[in-house]
This record gives sequence, C-alpha cells and structure tokens, in this order.
Amino acid sequence: MNLEFFVISLLNGVSYGLLLFMLSAGLTLIFSMMGVLNFAHASFYMLGAYFAYTISQAVGFWPALLLAPLAVGVLGSLFERYSLRRVHKFGHVPELLVTFGLSYLILELVQLVWGRSTVPYGLPEQLQGPLFTLYGTQFPKSRSFIMLVALLMLVSVWLLLTRTRIGLVIQAALTHPEMAEALGHNVPRVFMLVFGGGAALAGLAGVIGGNTYVTEPAMAGSVGSIIFVVVVVGGMGSLAGAFLSSLLIGLLQTFAVALDYSLGSLLQLFGVVVTEQTFGHTLLSLTLSQVAPILPYLLLVLILIFRPKGLLGTREG
Repeated sequence: MNLEFFVISLLNGVSYGLLLFMLSAGLTLIFSMMGVLNFAHASFYMLGAYFAYTISQAVGFWPALLLAPLAVGVLGSLFERYSLRRVHKFGHVPELLVTFGLSYLILELVQLVWGRSTVPYGLPEQLQGPLFTLYGTQFPKSRSFIMLVALLMLVSVWLLLTRTRIGLVIQAALTHPEMAEALGHNVPRVFMLVFGGGAALAGLAGVIGGNTYVTEPAMAGSVGSIIFVVVVVGGMGSLAGAFLSSLLIGLLQTFAVALDYSLGSLLQLFGVVVTEQTFGHTLLSLTLSQVAPILPYLLLVLILIFRPKGLLGTREG
C-alpha cells in the first residue's frame, strides 16, 4: 500500500463517514431528547436533496443550501406537532408505525412530483473539479465541502447544546420536563423544535449529498438502514458515539472497496491455512469489495453481542 493510495482512501472514507454523521446526528438528537426512533429520518434526507434541486434551479445552489434544510425542518416540526405528538401518549410502537408510514408517504409524493428516475441535480461551478492532486490522483472539491459542512455542523450543535440558554432549556426539558414546565418553559414546543432541528440536519445532508452522489427516489432506502447501524454502534443517544461510529464505518467500507483482496488471500495474510476442500472455491474467491456492503451490519452484530450499549452509549440497546 503506497502513501498516495492510503491518503486518498483515508480522505474518501472520512468524507463518506462525515456524511453519515450528518445523517445520524439528527436521528441521535431526536432519540436522546425525545426517545423516538424516527424511521422517516432518511426520507427527510431525500427531501433535502429534492428541495435543493428545485430551489437551485430558481435561485442557485447557495441559497438552496440554506433554504432547503429550513423547509425540511418546518415540515418535520409540523409532523411532530400534528401527528407524532398525538400518538406519543400511546407508547413507542405507535410512534414507530407513524414514522414508518410517513417514510412511504414521502416516497410516493416524491415519485409523483419529481418522477421515478434520477433528477439532474449537479454540483455548482465552485465545487466542480479537484481540490488538489496527489501523485496524479485527484481529490474532489465536493467531498472536501462535505467534510467542512459536517465539522461546522458538529461544532455548532455542540455549542448550541452546551453554551447557550436554548441548549440548557432543551437539556432541562429532557431530564426534568415537569420542572422545566413549572419554570414557564413550553416543553412540547421544545420537543417540536428538536424534532424539526433533527429533520433539518438530515435535509442539510441531502443538499450536499444529493449532488455529490445521486438524487433519486431510492436514495432514502439506500442510507436508511446504515443510519440506524451508525446510531446503535455509536451508542443510542450519544452524539460523540455517532461521530466515532460514522468515521469507523466510512473508513471500513472505503478501505474494503479500495483494497479489494480476496477472502482467500486475506486469510493467508493472517496465517490461516486455506484449502478449497475446507472453505470452498466460491467463498475463497469472494473479494472484500463484494462483501463491503455487509461489513457495517457485521460490526453491528458484534457490537450488540460484546457491547450492547454501543461504543460511547450510556443505555443498553
């Protein structure tokens, strides 16, 4: 493995991991503060991409970077106020079912409005081309922009929750809702804003992920399950855990695809005696790039077996 290959793969893995963090951060905030596992979270990511595509056609990408997440956040707040809040008193199962239903509703609406095929949501001129070239290999500006926005988002959310009065009210409403209400704070409104904020973070990920990768109706389904893997591996409700597991999964998948060893050669590297009679020809000929999509789920199973609360979580499961 040469230095050029390692550095480019590392940067690609970090940029993908930070996009996963942007997606999982909102879900983590909603769960840690409201106890709601939002199955429609990836759908808000998809809406962010489609809203940005439509807005950018009218006024350009940079206004869309601000307006699309705000629009998604407003929709998320309205959903919490007029739907989720009504079923909250009935327990977690109705909450899961109503968010599950919302994900299918959003998918059908997206297909009705924008069609079933990919939309031409491209990068703005300022983000096209390489940021730098290392030994002939280019690293695109778009991926570096994802990294920058994700880090700014992380710092902003941390400062909001730990250094502002709003953050103190949110934490008080989480831990002692009756006391916060007695002090004059509108706890239901706080929860509505938290849900809307989490949806807006997913929308922001969609704005910059949709034109870097692809904007299509299947984009929510392609990342929906991986978000929950990130949240569970990092620890339910832990923002720092989500950040760590996002980077871990991003690097794991990127290097698995880049290295592309066969399982047979990989076993031999670790000193395992490999024969076709023992393992079978088909199994030995599988490459890491072929099994890369299942590696996060394998990591999830191992975490649930050996550390059920996750890497940095404080609650079991």
